[in-house]
Amino acid sequence: MLEFAVAAVLAIMLVVSWLAVSSSEGRGQLLASRLTSSLLIGTLVPAMALMMLYGRRMAIRRAALSVAGTNGRLHVRLVWLFSLIAAIPTLLVVVFASLLFQSGVEFWFSDNSRGMLENANKLAQGYYEQNLRDVGNESVAMAGDLHDYLNQAAISSPEFAEGYSFQVVSRRLNESAIVEKGPDGTLRTAAIVDPDKNDNRERVSLDELRRLEAGESVVTHASAQRIEAVTPLDRARGIYLYAARNSDALALSQWERAQSVLKAYDILTRRARALQLRFNLALFTISLALVGLSVWVALRFADRQVAPLAELVSAARTVGSGNFAMRVPQHGAVDEIGLLNRAFNRMTEQIEGQTRALVGANAQLEMRRAFIEAVLESITAGIVSIDRNGAIRLINSSAQKLLHDRERPGPLGMTLGELAPQLAQLVASGQSGGVVLYAKDAEMLTLAVKIVADANGHVITFEDITRQLLDQRRAAWSDVARRIAHEIKNPLTPIQLATERLNRRYKRQITADPELFEELTSTIIRQVGDLRKMVDEFSSFARLPKPVFRNEDASDLVRQALFLQEIAHSEIAFSFSGENADVAVACDRHQFGQAMTNVLKNAVEAVESRARAEDVDFRGRIAVGLVGDRDSITVTVADNGVGLPADRDRILEPYMTTREKGTGLGLAIVNKIVEEHGGEMAFTTLPDGGTRVTMRFARDPLTRMAAVGDIAPAAAE
Repeated sequence: MLEFAVAAVLAIMLVVSWLAVSSSEGRGQLLASRLTSSLLIGTLVPAMALMMLYGRRMAIRRAALSVAGTNGRLHVRLVWLFSLIAAIPTLLVVVFASLLFQSGVEFWFSDNSRGMLENANKLAQGYYEQNLRDVGNESVAMAGDLHDYLNQAAISSPEFAEGYSFQVVSRRLNESAIVEKGPDGTLRTAAIVDPDKNDNRERVSLDELRRLEAGESVVTHASAQRIEAVTPLDRARGIYLYAARNSDALALSQWERAQSVLKAYDILTRRARALQLRFNLALFTISLALVGLSVWVALRFADRQVAPLAELVSAARTVGSGNFAMRVPQHGAVDEIGLLNRAFNRMTEQIEGQTRALVGANAQLEMRRAFIEAVLESITAGIVSIDRNGAIRLINSSAQKLLHDRERPGPLGMTLGELAPQLAQLVASGQSGGVVLYAKDAEMLTLAVKIVADANGHVITFEDITRQLLDQRRAAWSDVARRIAHEIKNPLTPIQLATERLNRRYKRQITADPELFEELTSTIIRQVGDLRKMVDEFSSFARLPKPVFRNEDASDLVRQALFLQEIAHSEIAFSFSGENADVAVACDRHQFGQAMTNVLKNAVEAVESRARAEDVDFRGRIAVGLVGDRDSITVTVADNGVGLPADRDRILEPYMTTREKGTGLGLAIVNKIVEEHGGEMAFTTLPDGGTRVTMRFARDPLTRMAAVGDIAPAAAE
């Protein structure tokens, strides 16, 4: 692009030089010294630049074909340097020689005389042009004043005519007219001041109107009789002002005589033009030859200087590809290139030794990194490292399982506040540890957290102690249940026997109000039975026997439990789905049925509670579903009863109940049975206000519990 631009400039300068020479050739005068020097320099500079750019292209091509295959920057710099060294003195000599030659020519051909004639010609022409500018300026100023008059009075009013005439007289004009352009393009004279009464003369031509409509402020022209000017008065409405002043015939004649004298003088200088042009062409040719010679010398010199550097570049590329044993051959010269080669060989030798050390260190670091990652992944506790801004830098798999939702992208780069706000608050408080409640989906986890601060942020270690706390709580409740059963069950039998004996022995002897005696003894016996039932439930929860697993048909067990509830509660609509599913499971038949019975009884009680609270048209529904997959079976019990209580998170805790006579042990026993069968239990609120209970049982509980570490593999076998 630069070469094209310089070539274009050179072509333009050649055209300009030819036009300048051609324009003065007709008059036969010499070119001015400044003009000659300017044209010569203006043409010579782009020509030299084009030659230097061609040398640059040749330097790049020669560098690309060299061993190093570089972009030729050194070649280019040498070409520019040699070219400038040759071009700048050449230009100075050319300018000096051109000015010296031109001064001699001007001395012999009396340029001073030619200057006086030209000055006289310019003076006459300037006087003539001054008259044109004067009339034009007066017309523009007059148009501004008339525009103000039109804003105050109509064009046909006497006041406007008087002001118009005053403007013509005061501005020394001989004639003026206001011309309006009609919609059809015709011109109409709206007002005129003309002492000669020449109304039929065309004062404004169509060419002048086009120039004014194109944006010119005033159009002037002169003739032997007058100087005329046209300017817009109201451009939007097409109103224009014409003004004229009689011309000075003497000034015109003087200008014509000065031109004739100047033409006669040109004949005297016509012979010196050929010598002037030949001298400038010789300077131009010699200057280009000197620059071309410098470019050729620069290319040859660059080739000699770049050759050893090309070898060094090739060796550096070999080292860059990994061959640190590469060495540059020594040529024996004690110059800068030789010193550079020796320094390069020492550098590659040091790099080779350091590379071997780095490879060994990296291998050790990689082993340590793999060991640390294996340790972090094998730890069951969650570990999270954050920087000073709270962004997560490292997180192990245990922490991801506890904190991260798999549906979201990876936690690296997230802030701790986005992943676990509870942990972020504990870190912000400055504490070294604590216990944090963390909500994961619908489950509330209890985490034991330890925080260690370092120079780059914090390292957070936490462990899920939810199951540990739950086991401790169940163990405590089991201990309470055993104590209650032990303390209460012993006196129940004597109380019941004593009451029955009182009833049999003294029933006939009591004649006063025997019905009251019968009611009191019956109440004691009934309440003792209720206490015995409660103690039996305590004992069942405290000493639930270990399940005996046998292969059973879960569909048959579910239908049996459902049949008992259908017989006892015919007012409720029971339904069952999943009879054709593959639902073979290893379970304790008695405990599986006990779990189903307790869940169905809770569903029945929820439906009956809603039926009592609503009108008689309420129809209770209980739907039981059974599905199976490769590792487990799932039983769902959905009802349209009263729904879950407010404190649903504690619904599986022992002695947690919402019924008046409930012990709160039913769902606790069911949950314990489900867990011992390698499954889990969940509760969901339905849109109609009811509840769905989901119980998932492992198909092979012993293998599953052995896999998660609940029992030893040997026991599972």
